[in-house]
Amino acid sequence: MNKPLRRIAIFCGLLVLALLVRDNYLQYVKADSLRTDPLNRRVAIERYSAPRGDIIVDGNPVTGSVEVKHGDFKYKRTYKNGPMWAPVTGFSSQAFGGTQLENLDDGILTGNDDRLFFRNTLDMITGKPKQGGNVVTTLNGAAQKAAYNGLKGVGGKGAVAALDPATGKILALASYPSYDPSSFAGNTDDDAKARNKLLKENDPADPMLNRALRETYPPGSTFKVVTAAAALENGKYTSADQPTDSPLPYIMPGTTTPLPNEGNLPCKNATMRVALQYSCNTVFGKIGADLGNAKMLAEAKKFGFDAQQFTPVRSNASVFSDNMNASQTALSSIGQYNTAATPLQMAMVASAVADDGKLMKPYMVDELEASNLDPVEKTKPQEMSRPLSPQNAQVLQSMMETVVEKGTGTNARISGVKVGGKTGTAQHGVANSANPYAWFISYAKLPDGSSPVAVAVVVEDEHANRDDISGGGLAAPIAKNVMEAVINSKK
Repeated sequence: MNKPLRRIAIFCGLLVLALLVRDNYLQYVKADSLRTDPLNRRVAIERYSAPRGDIIVDGNPVTGSVEVKHGDFKYKRTYKNGPMWAPVTGFSSQAFGGTQLENLDDGILTGNDDRLFFRNTLDMITGKPKQGGNVVTTLNGAAQKAAYNGLKGVGGKGAVAALDPATGKILALASYPSYDPSSFAGNTDDDAKARNKLLKENDPADPMLNRALRETYPPGSTFKVVTAAAALENGKYTSADQPTDSPLPYIMPGTTTPLPNEGNLPCKNATMRVALQYSCNTVFGKIGADLGNAKMLAEAKKFGFDAQQFTPVRSNASVFSDNMNASQTALSSIGQYNTAATPLQMAMVASAVADDGKLMKPYMVDELEASNLDPVEKTKPQEMSRPLSPQNAQVLQSMMETVVEKGTGTNARISGVKVGGKTGTAQHGVANSANPYAWFISYAKLPDGSSPVAVAVVVEDEHANRDDISGGGLAAPIAKNVMEAVINSKK
């Protein structure tokens, strides 16, 4: 080979080598970052090039896909009863990405998850179009409907969380007001306008906020269940019917300020059963102060406080503070001062009591499946903690059942079913100027001893007459309907 040809051959060889290096760099080094780059429009086009898989409730899809006639996105997401299911599904929008299950399980729903490799390869060989897999939830459609319609009927704002105490399955997760994810699933100016209207700066009701998971409220008197659990677990009192050492009035430690009750209640030296029945602030405030911040915090953490929960959708961490003095601990022990909880958190409290002291990790995805319905991943229930011994849990059950039988929670009674509950009316706003939050937590026990559902309901109604707001009046009827829906669905 003469010299010029040799040089051309060497040059061409270098070009081929550079091409191979570049190709391997893109394929093995930059592939992930390019694939996830939000500016890479090809990724979005590919995501909507085929119908997404579905999110399933009770064996039926609550999502769908529809072919669009314009633009470079071939399919658009649709939702059935979108506002009712939005706190579970989140949204998938061509213009605004995705949230919640639509985002967390995007790989399964688009069919791009590595675990679908063999299914996709087989489909490619047989010429079958690519299809997304499905996300099968733990939700109960009847319970979700009862929760959403209950909140809608009351008006204002609010949320419901319901759990299966034995497994931790989330049965209902409702938030009101809500939004229809279909309204901005596309990529047009109308979609942008629809989403813009939903943003908090344009709608103070903040309909896109998932109040069941992402809003923390003062839990008010529903937190007295945690305080009673702490008293039993630390041996301060050993039974529901033992008189407590509780003066009336009770002056908070280190202050000259009495802790008031809501009315003239029989709280002096009351037993814990009577104190929970009448919701005595003085009794449970003193119990919390006597136990001290450390013991109360330890018990609250056993119920899940001070930690985010991943269902897999993340919930905010509920709060029980440390470094509080005795009077602050007293206030926190009746669900005021710094104490704050999500509705999911308070459903976890009721669930642990109902399941004889065992708290199961809450979850909302039962199974991921391929497009041919083959299982890809199955969620196994996991025990999270033991806030109570079985004996103490049964003592607390008897106290909560008294609340529903003849206390402040009678609106949650269900014929033929034993119901335990606790009301709460939590103060908020500067100097308690705003309307209080109405709470109710509860569980149902069937004649066979099983407990299929625990519920937490919170209602914010800033337009109601302040004197008309109570956990028993506004929240308990919603909890009752949710429990009945779960019980009836098992018949």
